[in-house]
Amino acid sequence: MKRRELIKLCASSVAAGAGLAPGLVWSEDKMVWKAADVHPLGYPTVEAIQRMGKKLEQQTNGRISIQMYPSMQLGGEKEMIEQAQVGALQIARISVGAMGPVVDELNVFNMPFIFRDEAHMRKVIDGPIGQELLEKISASPQTRLVALGWMDAGTRNVYSNKPVTKPADLKGMKVRMMGNPIFVETMNAMGGNGVAMGFNELYSAMQTGVVDGAENNEPTVLAQNHYQVAKVYSLTGHLIIPEIFVFSKRTWDTLTPADQALVKKVSREAQIEQRQLWDEKTSKATDELKAKGVQFVPADKTAFYKATQPVRDKYGAKYAALLKRIEDTK
Repeated sequence: MKRRELIKLCASSVAAGAGLAPGLVWSEDKMVWKAADVHPLGYPTVEAIQRMGKKLEQQTNGRISIQMYPSMQLGGEKEMIEQAQVGALQIARISVGAMGPVVDELNVFNMPFIFRDEAHMRKVIDGPIGQELLEKISASPQTRLVALGWMDAGTRNVYSNKPVTKPADLKGMKVRMMGNPIFVETMNAMGGNGVAMGFNELYSAMQTGVVDGAENNEPTVLAQNHYQVAKVYSLTGHLIIPEIFVFSKRTWDTLTPADQALVKKVSREAQIEQRQLWDEKTSKATDELKAKGVQFVPADKTAFYKATQPVRDKYGAKYAALLKRIEDTK
């Protein structure tokens, strides 16, 4: 057996002994980590992780690198979480909603008008509250994941073929919401009829009138061509939900303390870079949507805030202390 082949064999034996999963390539001390996202190349969340990979490669002289699998190549968020838990995938960008059942406090972010605006949300996730929640995810034996950082997903607004400036405007309108009782009840409280529906079904549902509208951020409306079937974007601002990116605990436990520290450092940088990318993307998407004939209309946020108070009362009672801390964050 040639020496190079012998080294590779030993490396794979060590990897097996260390409990490394098949998704991790470790040969002659070189590690190639798999990362996945549901969004396409160029999307801020994908781009931020790719930049993080380049930094790891530079700072380890090529010993660690990241291979990105965008556009749901490895499945949706549920599948990505499962793969990361067994070590077949190292890095996944997932929504807070997916982690809510495990770390209950994360459900706070799913309630309407919890943040005054995106600047307030960023102060919260950048500060002690954000750090504590990341640590809770990492400490939970159920997740089998290490939470690396937060990512922006903008502000969600209603879009349809008519202006929605006050709760009365939503009367009789069927509006697609993410499949979570909090989100459906939020739309019902806002005056509409919340309909839980798979995202992949939405374009045709709006086109055929199965639903009258939906709600999301500007980059998504543009990327999914929803502007073709909904020409009015109403700035209701009812939901501002951050997202997280996580690392496989199974792989994490095989890393040296120095490598773990390096990953945490570049993750923090990725959190800030993704935000800059997000702001640029949102600005460009807004300009493009307007150029394609989409009308942006202001909405009475105070009226929608008051209308959704029952949702916060129902779901927020047990988080009273955390909600007070979020409110007090300046």
